[in-house]
Amino acid sequence: MLIEFHRTMLADAVRNAAFHEALRRVIVPGRTTVADIGCGTGLLAFMASRLGARQVHCYEHGEVIHLAERLARANGIRNLVFYPEHSTAILDPEPVDVVVSETLGNFGYEENILETLRDARRFLRPGGSLIPQGIEQYVAPVVSGRIQAELEAWDRVGYGLSFAAAKAITLNNLYVRTIRPDELLDVPGACQRWDRVRLGGRASSVRTGEAHWALDRPVTVYGFALWWRCELLPGVSLATDPAGPATHWEQLYLPTREPVRLAAGDRLDLRLRSDSSREGATIRWQIAHRPAGSERALIQRLDMRRGDLG
Repeated sequence: MLIEFHRTMLADAVRNAAFHEALRRVIVPGRTTVADIGCGTGLLAFMASRLGARQVHCYEHGEVIHLAERLARANGIRNLVFYPEHSTAILDPEPVDVVVSETLGNFGYEENILETLRDARRFLRPGGSLIPQGIEQYVAPVVSGRIQAELEAWDRVGYGLSFAAAKAITLNNLYVRTIRPDELLDVPGACQRWDRVRLGGRASSVRTGEAHWALDRPVTVYGFALWWRCELLPGVSLATDPAGPATHWEQLYLPTREPVRLAAGDRLDLRLRSDSSREGATIRWQIAHRPAGSERALIQRLDMRRGDLG
């Protein structure tokens, strides 16, 4: 059991405060029933109980549920019911007023949140509340070579040896990194939303989107930063924006196969496709550099399916 994973989540005061506020807004003491899907060590369920929920149903298929039960007893919390299985395996769920689930990853969809909350609608009574309610995905070009240089270490092995095949695998992956705001392209419209999903609906697990930038000055783009904004309830949100409050989540870095050197008047296009239908998520991205005055685009295609040693 990866206790460190849970420790870092619970040490995230920004995350915890946002979910506590969302629960506070929807729980009517003594009346509201709650389902915590993917409860982990039980923090959100414990919050709901302490805020006055009448009963909380805790769903968790990992071994950590046994720790959650111990922690509930140690804290004198007795109005919890534990289910040691995935919520999607429950055939006849107990209807509740609120479903809460924190199954967000560094890439917003990687922990199967689309699939989990699509199914979780059947747990809700009519008029019930789902937390969270939506995710927006953002992207911006990275104009610092710091991370790209780290990934291209294969070129510096030396001894007259080529590790080009290993480098190609490396560049067909995405990387969890803290990316500073000053490492991003600094022009109006540099940060663009490439996807938006309302959770609990019928949104496909395969997501596609595009972003486009017109350059008014020369710049070199080394990769792209991805982050998300999640609406828990109207007026209550979390985000992994590089310029926002730090959380235990970080940004994602998508490399280029080769740095894109743009001149004033050039256009840069990015197409993204993610698939979270299996555990985790795979991403493909296509970069198109369109030089000013030219009908020819310089294309780079990268794909996490080519970033695996297998």
